[in-house]
Amino acid sequence: MKKTNYILLLIKWIFALLVVAPLLYALSLSFMRPEEIFSNPRVWIPGTGYLDNYKQALNGAPLFTFIRNSFIVSAVVTVGQICVCSLAAFAFSYFPMKGKKLLFILVLATMMIPGESTIIANYMTISSWNWMDTFTGLTVPFLTSAMGIFLMRQSFLTIPKELYEAAKMDGCGNFRFFTNILLPLSRPAVASLGVYTFLSTWNQYMWPLLITNRDEMRTVQIGIGMLQNAESQSYGVIMAGIVLVLIPSIFIFIIFQKQLVSGITTGSVKG
Repeated sequence: MKKTNYILLLIKWIFALLVVAPLLYALSLSFMRPEEIFSNPRVWIPGTGYLDNYKQALNGAPLFTFIRNSFIVSAVVTVGQICVCSLAAFAFSYFPMKGKKLLFILVLATMMIPGESTIIANYMTISSWNWMDTFTGLTVPFLTSAMGIFLMRQSFLTIPKELYEAAKMDGCGNFRFFTNILLPLSRPAVASLGVYTFLSTWNQYMWPLLITNRDEMRTVQIGIGMLQNAESQSYGVIMAGIVLVLIPSIFIFIIFQKQLVSGITTGSVKG
């Protein structure tokens, strides 16, 4: 291995440690006793496995209910975006129609509109439809995205048009071609969109805070906020709650990280 490669590897490890260090410290704090957390000099590694922080976190807020709600919302939004964005991308990639490029540009232009500027309008719409404190209100506004349509379209453009024409000549309908041929060939992009959507929905804070009032409908990010208000001085309890909330998202990222990277790079040289 060349000297340059060693330097690059060292730089990667340094940045990796900078990213992981806060997570490891949060995990360490979650197992510390209160006297260890406020000790001077500071203790970095807990002396014993102190599990009362996790017990207090679970008793202080219904975290399992929040995790269940977040999982349901994230799963529904993920499946919805995969279906809707893939169908829209299929139309933009294969259907001839006037003004298609202009329409696609308008779709991409919505990515420049900050979510905060539309959140009040969405709230008023959801409220008028009586969708407050419901999974419908938490999921429907996010069932599609311009980024998802762009990602899937770029992936579809890497597949030769001749394959579509040959399938049509053999009597294959559009929907059958879409489900049996196009989606299986675009699995990296589908997996990438799914992982990105799941993680971004899991980490939502403002929208669930705005439209949910009952604890039975709160999501994990709201639950952590409630835990911080209830245990403002118990840093070990707060960190225990944060660790419990992070476990599902970290687990999903570790499993699908290859698909995430592969899907993002798919279609990067064609479009």
